Amino acid sequence: MPRLDGHEVLRRIRADARTRMLPVVILSSSAEEVDVVRSYGGGANSYVRKPVRYTEFVEAARQLGRYWLVLDHGAPVGPFPGAPG
Repeated sequence: MPRLDGHEVLRRIRADARTRMLPVVILSSSAEEVDVVRSYGGGANSYVRKPVRYTEFVEAARQLGRYWLVLDHGAPVGPFPGAPG
């Protein structure tokens, strides 16, 4: 993303009361521990290293979609009594 990296996007999502509870999945080519720690530290719900090969990427996207759209029980919709912001 020009002028805005994923960590800044995550920071802005978590800083806004309207989007604070949205699940955020970091999809990155980095396997560096510092990137994983920074993502979870910023409030990411999941960190997935994206596969390089197209067929593996498509399968990973399918599995992610199934988990987040079918299996995950998402956070309730706000406003949240007693929540900051």
